[in-house]
Amino acid sequence: MRLEKGQNPISRVKCVVNTCGFYESGDHCLASEIEIQPRNASDTEETDCATFYPKHES
Repeated sequence: MRLEKGQNPISRVKCVVNTCGFYESGDHCLASEIEIQPRNASDTEETDCATFYPKHES
């Protein structure tokens, strides 16, 4: 994981990817920041959340 996991969700960000390690119930994101790529995307199909990392269930 390249980013820190915070205590408070990022306000105004809704994330429904419950398999991400930054996901918190209620569709919140606990990442310290979000990176979306690539720079020159022209539609939503070309975008990718580079912040995602798989949640490891215990």
